[in-house]
Amino acid sequence: MDRSIEIAVNGRRYAFAVDARRSLLDVIRSDLGITSPKYGCGLAQCGACMVLVDGAPARSCVLRAAKVDGAVITTLEGLADASTGALHPVQRGFIEAAGAQCGYCLNGMLMSALALLSANPDPREDDVRSALRHNLCRCGTHKEIVASVMRAAELMREVAGSAATGDSAAALPQDGEGPSA
Repeated sequence: MDRSIEIAVNGRRYAFAVDARRSLLDVIRSDLGITSPKYGCGLAQCGACMVLVDGAPARSCVLRAAKVDGAVITTLEGLADASTGALHPVQRGFIEAAGAQCGYCLNGMLMSALALLSANPDPREDDVRSALRHNLCRCGTHKEIVASVMRAAELMREVAGSAATGDSAAALPQDGEGPSA
Protein backbone atom coordinates (compact mmCIF):
# COMPACT_ATOMS: atom_id res chain seq x y z
CA MET A 1 0.00 0.00 0.00
CA ASP A 2 1.46 3.34 -1.08
CA ARG A 3 1.65 6.29 1.26
CA SER A 4 2.36 9.90 0.30
CA ILE A 5 5.30 11.45 2.12
CA GLU A 6 7.21 14.70 2.05
CA ILE A 7 10.80 14.81 3.23
CA ALA A 8 13.73 17.19 2.95
CA VAL A 9 17.00 15.49 2.06
CA ASN A 10 20.19 17.52 2.16
CA GLY A 11 18.20 20.74 1.91
CA ARG A 12 16.03 19.66 -1.01
CA ARG A 13 12.32 18.87 -0.62
CA TYR A 14 10.74 15.75 -2.10
CA ALA A 15 7.14 14.58 -2.24
CA PHE A 16 6.20 11.15 -3.53
CA ALA A 17 4.28 7.98 -2.83
CA VAL A 18 6.16 5.08 -1.27
CA ASP A 19 5.21 1.54 -0.44
CA ALA A 20 4.75 1.53 3.34
CA ARG A 21 7.12 -1.46 3.58
CA ARG A 22 10.11 0.21 1.90
CA SER A 23 13.08 1.26 3.97
CA LEU A 24 14.37 4.80 4.00
CA LEU A 25 17.69 3.40 2.75
CA ASP A 26 15.99 1.97 -0.34
CA VAL A 27 14.20 5.25 -1.07
CA ILE A 28 17.37 7.32 -0.59
CA ARG A 29 19.49 5.09 -2.80
CA SER A 30 17.01 3.92 -5.45
CA ASP A 31 14.65 6.88 -5.80
CA LEU A 32 16.91 9.80 -4.94
CA GLY A 33 20.22 8.42 -6.25
CA ILE A 34 22.07 9.26 -3.04
CA THR A 35 24.65 6.55 -2.53
CA SER A 36 26.58 7.38 0.65
CA PRO A 37 24.33 5.34 2.98
CA LYS A 38 25.32 1.73 2.36
CA TYR A 39 23.47 -1.54 2.71
CA GLY A 40 25.65 -3.50 5.11
CA CYS A 41 23.58 -5.93 7.12
CA GLY A 42 19.91 -4.96 6.83
CA LEU A 43 19.55 -5.62 10.56
CA ALA A 44 20.60 -2.28 12.10
CA GLN A 45 23.81 -3.86 13.38
CA CYS A 46 26.64 -2.31 11.31
CA GLY A 47 25.77 1.40 10.94
CA ALA A 48 26.79 1.65 7.27
CA CYS A 49 23.30 2.96 6.48
CA MET A 50 23.36 5.73 9.10
CA VAL A 51 21.66 9.03 8.24
CA LEU A 52 20.49 11.90 10.40
CA VAL A 53 16.72 12.25 10.80
CA ASP A 54 15.90 15.62 12.29
CA GLY A 55 19.49 15.72 13.57
CA ALA A 56 19.46 12.33 15.28
CA PRO A 57 21.34 9.29 13.95
CA ALA A 58 19.06 6.66 12.43
CA ARG A 59 19.80 3.32 10.80
CA SER A 60 17.97 3.73 7.52
CA CYS A 61 18.02 0.04 6.59
CA VAL A 62 15.30 -0.74 9.15
CA LEU A 63 13.52 2.62 9.25
CA ARG A 64 10.43 2.63 7.06
CA ALA A 65 10.30 5.64 4.73
CA ALA A 66 6.64 6.18 5.57
CA LYS A 67 7.64 6.82 9.21
CA VAL A 68 9.76 9.87 8.33
CA ASP A 69 7.04 11.93 6.67
CA GLY A 70 7.86 15.60 7.28
CA ALA A 71 11.40 14.90 8.48
CA VAL A 72 14.68 16.55 7.57
CA ILE A 73 17.18 13.92 6.43
CA THR A 74 20.92 14.53 6.16
CA THR A 75 23.34 12.23 4.36
CA LEU A 76 27.06 12.52 3.75
CA GLU A 77 26.33 14.31 0.46
CA GLY A 78 24.70 17.10 2.44
CA LEU A 79 27.71 17.96 4.60
CA ALA A 80 30.00 19.93 2.26
CA ASP A 81 29.17 23.59 1.64
CA ALA A 82 26.99 23.55 -1.50
CA SER A 83 28.14 26.96 -2.71
CA THR A 84 31.90 26.63 -2.16
CA GLY A 85 32.45 22.89 -2.05
CA ALA A 86 34.38 23.32 1.21
CA LEU A 87 34.32 20.14 3.23
CA HIS A 88 32.51 20.05 6.56
CA PRO A 89 34.85 19.97 9.60
CA VAL A 90 33.78 16.37 10.29
CA GLN A 91 34.88 15.35 6.80
CA ARG A 92 38.14 17.25 7.19
CA GLY A 93 38.77 15.64 10.58
CA PHE A 94 38.53 12.18 9.06
CA ILE A 95 40.88 13.13 6.23
CA GLU A 96 43.45 14.77 8.52
CA ALA A 97 43.50 11.92 11.04
CA ALA A 98 43.31 9.13 8.41
CA GLY A 99 40.08 7.71 9.79
CA ALA A 100 39.18 5.59 6.78
CA GLN A 101 40.63 2.50 5.23
CA CYS A 102 38.26 0.79 2.80
CA GLY A 103 35.57 3.45 3.32
CA TYR A 104 32.52 1.19 3.50
CA CYS A 105 31.71 2.15 7.10
CA LEU A 106 32.76 5.77 6.63
CA ASN A 107 29.28 7.14 5.92
CA GLY A 108 27.90 5.84 9.19
CA MET A 109 30.94 6.92 11.18
CA LEU A 110 30.72 10.48 9.83
CA MET A 111 26.99 10.78 10.44
CA SER A 112 27.28 9.43 14.00
CA ALA A 113 30.22 11.77 14.62
CA LEU A 114 28.24 14.76 13.36
CA ALA A 115 25.31 13.92 15.64
CA LEU A 116 27.65 13.62 18.62
CA LEU A 117 29.55 16.84 17.90
CA SER A 118 26.36 18.79 17.28
CA ALA A 119 25.19 17.83 20.77
CA ASN A 120 28.59 17.79 22.49
CA PRO A 121 31.25 20.01 20.87
CA ASP A 122 33.94 18.98 23.37
CA PRO A 123 33.63 15.20 23.78
CA ARG A 124 35.93 12.89 25.70
CA GLU A 125 37.21 9.76 23.97
CA ASP A 126 34.70 7.62 25.87
CA ASP A 127 31.90 9.88 24.55
CA VAL A 128 33.15 9.23 21.02
CA ARG A 129 33.34 5.48 21.57
CA SER A 130 29.81 5.48 22.97
CA ALA A 131 28.47 7.52 20.04
CA LEU A 132 30.08 5.08 17.59
CA ARG A 133 28.90 1.93 19.34
CA HIS A 134 26.39 1.22 16.56
CA ASN A 135 29.03 1.53 13.83
CA LEU A 136 31.28 -1.36 12.86
CA CYS A 137 34.58 -1.10 11.01
CA ARG A 138 35.78 -4.43 9.74
CA CYS A 139 39.17 -2.97 8.78
CA GLY A 140 40.07 -2.42 12.43
CA THR A 141 40.68 1.33 12.23
CA HIS A 142 38.69 2.25 15.35
CA LYS A 143 41.72 3.98 16.93
CA GLU A 144 42.07 6.24 13.88
CA ILE A 145 38.31 6.79 13.74
CA VAL A 146 38.23 8.00 17.35
CA ALA A 147 41.20 10.29 16.61
CA SER A 148 39.33 11.57 13.54
CA VAL A 149 36.27 12.47 15.59
CA MET A 150 38.44 14.23 18.17
CA ARG A 151 40.12 16.19 15.34
CA ALA A 152 36.71 17.00 13.86
CA ALA A 153 35.64 18.34 17.25
CA GLU A 154 38.66 20.67 17.27
CA LEU A 155 37.85 21.86 13.76
CA MET A 156 34.18 22.45 14.60
CA ARG A 157 35.16 24.48 17.67
CA GLU A 158 37.57 26.53 15.51
CA VAL A 159 34.80 27.21 12.99
CA ALA A 160 32.37 28.15 15.77
CA GLY A 161 34.96 30.45 17.35
CA SER A 162 35.71 32.10 14.01
CA ALA A 163 32.02 32.59 13.30
CA ALA A 164 31.52 34.16 16.74
CA THR A 165 34.30 36.69 16.10
CA GLY A 166 33.16 37.37 12.54
CA ASP A 167 36.35 35.99 11.00
CA SER A 168 34.70 34.22 8.06
CA ALA A 169 38.01 33.74 6.24
CA ALA A 170 39.30 31.62 9.11
CA ALA A 171 36.02 29.79 9.60
CA LEU A 172 36.37 27.32 6.76
CA PRO A 173 39.91 26.70 5.49
CA GLN A 174 40.10 25.57 1.90
CA ASP A 175 40.81 21.93 1.13
CA GLY A 176 44.49 21.21 1.53
CA GLU A 177 44.98 23.85 4.24
CA GLY A 178 45.29 23.19 7.91
CA PRO A 179 47.60 21.31 10.25
CA SER A 180 48.32 18.35 7.97
CA ALA A 181 48.86 20.33 4.75
